Amino acid sequence: SAYRLCTMRKLPSVLARKLTSGTSGSPVLPDMSEVRSRLRDIVGASTNWRDHVQAMQERKALHTLLAKRQEDLPPRRMKDSYLEVILPLGSQPEIREKYLNVHNSVRFGRILEDLDSLGVLICYTHTKQETQPRSPLSIVTALVDKINLCKKIIYPDCDIKFTGNVSWVGRTSMEVKMHMLQLHGGDYSPVLDATFVMVARDPENKRPAFVNPLIPETPEEEEIFKQGELNKLKRIDFSTASLLKMAPTAEERNIVHDIFLNTLDTRQEGERTVSFRSRKLPPNSVWMEDAKLKGLQICHPQERNIFNRIFGGFLMRKAFELGWATACSYGSSRPFIVSVDDIMFQRPVEVGSLLLLSAQVCYTEKNYIQVRVHSEVYDADTREHQTTNIFHFTFISENEVPRVIPKTYG
Repeated sequence: SAYRLCTMRKLPSVLARKLTSGTSGSPVLPDMSEVRSRLRDIVGASTNWRDHVQAMQERKALHTLLAKRQEDLPPRRMKDSYLEVILPLGSQPEIREKYLNVHNSVRFGRILEDLDSLGVLICYTHTKQETQPRSPLSIVTALVDKINLCKKIIYPDCDIKFTGNVSWVGRTSMEVKMHMLQLHGGDYSPVLDATFVMVARDPENKRPAFVNPLIPETPEEEEIFKQGELNKLKRIDFSTASLLKMAPTAEERNIVHDIFLNTLDTRQEGERTVSFRSRKLPPNSVWMEDAKLKGLQICHPQERNIFNRIFGGFLMRKAFELGWATACSYGSSRPFIVSVDDIMFQRPVEVGSLLLLSAQVCYTEKNYIQVRVHSEVYDADTREHQTTNIFHFTFISENEVPRVIPKTYG
C-alpha cells in the first residue's frame, strides 16, 4: 500500500485527562474551541488586540516562578499529560463549514492548526504547577518532525478524536506524539500520527526555560522515550550535514552529475563542441524552475496566537494549501497528502508582517510529488527578507506525473 499504516499507542481511557465533565456521569471530551480558550487562560492572553501590549507586560511578573534548575521541577509521567479532544463534525454540523473543502472532505490545513494548538496544550499540561493558575512558560512550536497519514479521505460528517501526550523531554524542549481518529460504524479508526517538538521559553519568549523531566514507567514507554532521543540525534546530524556546511557526498555528486549529463544537448557536431550551458529537457519532464507557485499573506491580528505572534498553525495551513495547489497544477489531477516532514520554525512572524510563500516541486517518482514551501517575511521599512519557515509535503497524485528536473546546481 502507498500509505503507511498508522500505529496507535492505546492508553486506558481512565488515564484521559478531561478539561470538562458531563453531568450524566460520563466525562464530556473538550472540543478545539475549549482547547484554545484554555490556552488563553493559562497564559493570560487578552482577547482584545488593543490590550495585547498590557497583557504581555503583565506576563513579565511571572519571571519569578521560573525554575533555576531542571532538578527543581517535579518529574512527570507520560499519562500525566495525556489528553483527548473531540472535533464534533458529525454531531455538531454547524462547525462543518469551516473544515469543508470542495471535494467534500476535510481541509487538511485546518487539521494542522488543531494539531498545533493541541500540542501546545499537552505541553502546558506536562509543565502545570498546581498552585499557579497561569504558567510562566512561553511554549512554542519548534518543528513538526513528521505527520504520517493512513487514510486518503477525512470525512466531513463524522466526529474526529485527537489524543496525545508528551513522549520525550530534554532540558528545555518536549516531543509530543498525537494521533487522530475518525468515527466510523461506532468505532474510531486511525487517520494519522504526528510528532511535534515544542520548546519552553521565559514569559517574554526571549530565553529558554527549564521543563519538568519525564519518567517512563513501562518497557513500552521506555521504547517511546528512546525513540524521542534518537529523533533528536537525527535532527542534529541532519543540521550538521547541510550543504551550506558540508560538501556533497560521493553518492550525491554522482546523482547530480548523472542528471546533468542526461540533460546535455549532444546534438551539436562532435563531443568537444558540447556546451555546458546547452541543456535539453528529457521526454515527459519539467524543469524545476517551471514548477513553482507563489503567494502573499498580510498577517492580520485575527491570526495571532496567545503570545500575539502569528499562529504557527495558520502558517502551516497557508503553506500546505499553496503546496497542495502546486502539486495539483503540476500533476493535473487531485493530489492527496501522504506525509508532512521537517517543518522548521526558524523565527516568529509578527502581526502586520507581509508573508511571502514560495512553493516548488523538488522531487517526483511515479505518482508521488514532493513539494518544498519556503516562507519569509518582508519588512517594508528595511526592505529586507527573512526566512521564517521551510515546509516539506509529500503528495500522491491520481495519475503518474512528469519527472521534475533541476536546471541549476542549487
